[in-house]
Amino acid sequence: MTQFFLRLRSALLTLRSGLFYLGYYLSLIVLSILVLSWCGLISYPKRAPLVFLWNRFVIFWLRLICGVRYKVYGRENLPTETYVALAKHQSPWETIFLQYCLGSASTVLKRELLRIPLFGWGLRLANPIAIDRSNPKAALKQTQTVGLERLAQGIDLLIFPEGTRTPVGKKGKYARGGANIAVAAGAPVVPIAHNAGTCWPAHQLIKNPGTITVVIGEPIDTRGKTSREVTDQVAEWIEAEVEKITSAPAT
Repeated sequence: MTQFFLRLRSALLTLRSGLFYLGYYLSLIVLSILVLSWCGLISYPKRAPLVFLWNRFVIFWLRLICGVRYKVYGRENLPTETYVALAKHQSPWETIFLQYCLGSASTVLKRELLRIPLFGWGLRLANPIAIDRSNPKAALKQTQTVGLERLAQGIDLLIFPEGTRTPVGKKGKYARGGANIAVAAGAPVVPIAHNAGTCWPAHQLIKNPGTITVVIGEPIDTRGKTSREVTDQVAEWIEAEVEKITSAPAT
């Protein structure tokens, strides 16, 4: 009997996840066409809320179909001045959610994503910093140059210092690129921890029902600090918070 219910649960999770992806891709096609039709000539601050309508839909659809909810703590920690957000990278979820949660921040991402039909074309309108990961030195220089330009324009940055998604319970290598920008600009760094990988594991079809916890830490003053000092402080805080919220009882 136990095996029967386990198989039934697995089948239901697979069905729900498949239905989620059906809405995911259909909405991507429809909203990408609408965004490309209407937003190309609008300035970024005005078009950002429209560009991120798809992000909002995906988070809503995920909750409706797969039972994945979220809680955010520390919104009051977001500075009124421009900042660099450095976030844990476990899942596709945070790349979708944090873009609009942080007020349409400019995200560093791999250039290949912009070549995807419709999705990539719409993604260009989100004002990202698209880098070529095959050339690390050029990518670092580009991130620094364009990142400083974005901050000067009053646009916040969202960077995942681990670079690639790490499984739950693992710590990736925290690169100093985001901290370099913040130190050069004298901008604060906002660390962000979450446990999105428990509900939306990277490279897996199944979406597990539950509540994702997002914790936005207090801004870190970068003045008088090196990028290594800032990065180490961010990594220590994020990993401690991730361990705390991941080990908490599931809801």
